[in-house]
Amino acid sequence: MTRTLRGKVAIAGIGSFNVGSVPGFSAMENLGGAALRAISDAGLNIQDIDAVFSASSAHAFPTLSVCEYLGLKPTFVGGANVGGSSFEMHVIEAALALEAGLCNAALICYGSNQRSAGGRLVSMAEKQWQEEPYRFRMPINGYAMAAARHMYEYGTTREMLAEVAVAARAWANLNPEAYARGPLSLDDVLSARLVSDPLSVLDCCLVTDGGGAIVMVRSDRAKDLKQPPVYFLGGGMAQWHRSISEMPNLTVTAATESGPRAFEMAGVSQTDVDLLMLYDAFTINTILFLEDLGFCPKGEGGRFVQDGALAPGGRLAVNTNGGGLSCMHPGMYGLFLIIEAVRQLRGDAGERQLKEPEIALCHGNGGVLSSQVSTLFGTASTL
Repeated sequence: MTRTLRGKVAIAGIGSFNVGSVPGFSAMENLGGAALRAISDAGLNIQDIDAVFSASSAHAFPTLSVCEYLGLKPTFVGGANVGGSSFEMHVIEAALALEAGLCNAALICYGSNQRSAGGRLVSMAEKQWQEEPYRFRMPINGYAMAAARHMYEYGTTREMLAEVAVAARAWANLNPEAYARGPLSLDDVLSARLVSDPLSVLDCCLVTDGGGAIVMVRSDRAKDLKQPPVYFLGGGMAQWHRSISEMPNLTVTAATESGPRAFEMAGVSQTDVDLLMLYDAFTINTILFLEDLGFCPKGEGGRFVQDGALAPGGRLAVNTNGGGLSCMHPGMYGLFLIIEAVRQLRGDAGERQLKEPEIALCHGNGGVLSSQVSTLFGTASTL
């Protein structure tokens, strides 16, 4: 695995817009608002952007639509869509394009009005013939299958799943941007309405509006811009299936491959990571990714998260913004993992700020445990 991308590019600007429930805005308007904030945050002008990366459930040709809306004429674009992990993938693609000199300032952006548009994400994805005869409810039935199998194989309990949701809410209560705030106990999660056994409504991510964006540049340029650079250290991706029926093992994801690739490029290990931002569309995700990324042994994820281990003051800082479970989830969540990591590494996270974090891992998940993309970021002290 090459390590030539380590420290060569950096995130120079971030922006979010209309997170929560904000009627009256289109998905593109939410994206545009976030993009303008990220560009301004970097101290750049919109004319400086010469590469655009985006994925969308609302636009079949996302980069064409985004560039037309923002008035951009880029020299490089990337519009591949692998679900919620698309934006971690776009970070790797942008790093490659910047390092190759194909562009100078890359905008990665996303927007959705899922909540105010009726709470449903209109997907352009094809139906899965293996699942269609069973009236499969996407995506929750697939994640419920993974949770049930993990419980069967490893003794994981609903109480352990609930620990993930309770920890996420504790972080959200420190985040003024979080959509779901207020008390949440293990009993609240366990007594909530079951949606797909063993997952209750509180084991499931939120449905929100929101736009997010980041700007990436080469590291030599980032040092002269407005904000402290957050450097790209390494990344890796892997995918094994499209339909959950084709997943080789319901308790093992392709993060077992994407994670090691990212760690090797970055030249760091799990013990070096100060912050984990994991795509928690469902509580089982966090447990699976803790295992598959090497933070605990396979099968031990449920026990690892007990006793508030992931909450403020716990053994491992995970999803410090409140995650998809309590902060936001506007259809695709992967870009917001990175935005929170940048805030923490800059020291801009307010009441939830960690003490001098240096390295963050952002792990994106797409499809039904399908696409897995791992990215590592660090402060100047890590170079």
